[in-house]
Amino acid sequence: MSKRDLKKYLSELTKEQLEEQIIELYHKFNDVKTYYDFVFNPNEDKLLEEAKFKISNEYFPIRGKRPKMRRSVAQKFIKQFTKLGVDAFIIADLMLYNLEIVQTYSSEKIIKNETFYKSMLISFQQAIAFLIENGILQDFKSRAEAIKEETIEQNWVNASDFNAIVERFEY
Repeated sequence: MSKRDLKKYLSELTKEQLEEQIIELYHKFNDVKTYYDFVFNPNEDKLLEEAKFKISNEYFPIRGKRPKMRRSVAQKFIKQFTKLGVDAFIIADLMLYNLEIVQTYSSEKIIKNETFYKSMLISFQQAIAFLIENGILQDFKSRAEAIKEETIEQNWVNASDFNAIVERFEY
């Protein structure tokens, strides 16, 4: 269905029919519920804290399980925050927090999986690109540089790639 067809269909409905459809969508689809919950109560700080808790739980589980170390958990929150239109500073904070918690974990446990380091580099590249796109690089520059320094200190296999990214935005 095209957008034009949808507009035509909606214009033919009564106000009550429209309300019924929106309520049905709200109950049926979690994304719609999340959207309306956010629109009517945009508590960005609470969303950020919940996301940070779940990301840290990936590396430091509360219930004594083995860490899952899934990058996808953070990516899911970043995507959700972007869809909801959450402030760019909050999204940037979450992106960098993810890398910082990973580095905290890797400082305690040696990770031998090279794909782990590759995925963290991708996360760093995406974070820097986001900061530049939104014109907030200067606000987060010290955190980005600290992440780069930590990769060098921990002797990550791709520390030079992190360094190259930071060097590009220093000039």
